Amino acid sequence: MIPNALLKRAHFGRASLAFAGGLALVASGGLAATAGPTHENSNNNTSEKLRAAVSVDRVVGHLEALDAIADANDGTRASGTPGYDDSVAYVVGKLQAAGYSPVVQEFMFPYFQQLSPSVLTQISPESQVYAAESFATMTYSGAGEAVGAITAVDTTGTAGANTSGCEATDFDGFAAGSIALIQRGSCSFAQKASNAEAAGATAVVIFNTGSEGSTGPINGTLGAPGIEIPVLGASFDVGVSLIGENVTGTVTVDTVSENRATYNVLAETATGDADNVVMVGAHLDSVVAGAGINDNGTGSAAILAVAESMQKVKTANKVRFAWWGAEEQGLLGAEHYVADLAETGELDRVGLYLNFDMIGSANFGRFVYDGDNSAFPVGPGAAEGPAGSGQIEQDFHDYFAAEGLASGETAFSGRSDYGPFIAEGIPAGGLFTGAEGIKTEEQAVLFGGVAGAPYDACYHAECDDLSNVSVESLDQMSDAIAHLTLTYAMNTTAVNGVGDNVKGNFKQKGGFEGNPLGGGTESGGGLHPEHDHDSELADR
Repeated sequence: MIPNALLKRAHFGRASLAFAGGLALVASGGLAATAGPTHENSNNNTSEKLRAAVSVDRVVGHLEALDAIADANDGTRASGTPGYDDSVAYVVGKLQAAGYSPVVQEFMFPYFQQLSPSVLTQISPESQVYAAESFATMTYSGAGEAVGAITAVDTTGTAGANTSGCEATDFDGFAAGSIALIQRGSCSFAQKASNAEAAGATAVVIFNTGSEGSTGPINGTLGAPGIEIPVLGASFDVGVSLIGENVTGTVTVDTVSENRATYNVLAETATGDADNVVMVGAHLDSVVAGAGINDNGTGSAAILAVAESMQKVKTANKVRFAWWGAEEQGLLGAEHYVADLAETGELDRVGLYLNFDMIGSANFGRFVYDGDNSAFPVGPGAAEGPAGSGQIEQDFHDYFAAEGLASGETAFSGRSDYGPFIAEGIPAGGLFTGAEGIKTEEQAVLFGGVAGAPYDACYHAECDDLSNVSVESLDQMSDAIAHLTLTYAMNTTAVNGVGDNVKGNFKQKGGFEGNPLGGGTESGGGLHPEHDHDSELADR
């Protein structure tokens, strides 16, 4: 458990915990238990020196520690689990060893885990066990086993959306103790399930509309914990087969659905303009299914190595590093933090935000967030980049061009922690090496790797462990992160018009222009597409 400590307000945000120690670190081949500082004992105030200090061996060392933490905690580092708490402890310990005073910010979030496969059967008038691919457990479903009559609620199974289960009166005459069979349409899954639970249903099966493109199983969410009975989303054919007189069956669901505490970790440089904060972030949590070493141990490890190596740099702008919790549940850590800053009047002090989510994909591409929307115009798959975001994009392309490396673009798709920042008009950018998208022939020529295969075949899967990381990609991306973080630590004028001096010995590389050659990718990393924030809540 994270220990209670002094509550702070200040520029880290309201209701934060100043980490006071006392949290046991997980040993992993000596890495997590090392007491001494891990950064170079020098002022890494040039790009060359900082990139040398942020060696790929240092970054891999952090990944080895996170992988060992997952191994010691049932193979996961998901928010709300001991594996995540131990990941927080590791990051905090390394920051303290490097001379920072990290802050741990606690917040509550809706935790959900399916412990074993669900079961749906018809007992009578026919005996049938429905195939696993014909239905899915609703996220935040309650747990339990229901056996009994299956009663259709205000539906005859005709194709098309309807109001089935949306009104309490739909359940007039419903026999308590029955399983409610409801058709999709008109109101949220949560409203349908809540009405059924209030009517005494022991379980709920919500089946698809049967309209074109809506015949398969529903992979939906109830939005938050609160429904205590099992809720499944079924295909249209399954739903229709359960309509009739004297139909009985079973629904069995084994889940955990509850509100839990989790944490963001923040640390900032001792020097720099506190009214022009450069934020550098990565989510620290994994999905429940795996260790999350590429997604997103890689981003977390890289910015940790940069933070360690920058501790002695006298920055012109304050640099604040952030490790976000509960990103995989819908960007919740970053959303909590941005809302907190807005409430306390501190958000205007954030000059820009850099996001690093998946930077070591095994079949990688070198993708930069499309801040000027030139490759991915504003629309359903791409949000608008706030003013200044295009300059961040160009600066990354320029860096790669100087290194003789092709770079492509990825959309501001809303799938990672930049989302809450750009929603508030804060310039943002970052890097991404690919998730479930498929590498094209053009990209294979430019970046290497295998065309026709996913960038990360283990995305959100159990196999996302240390063996799932490209060290080549990790090396190139961590150098780019170091270079741009130091660039903006010294001067953000081109991005947001603030400041006009470069302090210390920092020298920006110059005399080149980026030439983004690689084909782009729409996905933008982070969440599964079906988990885009609020995407399944409306059920319209």
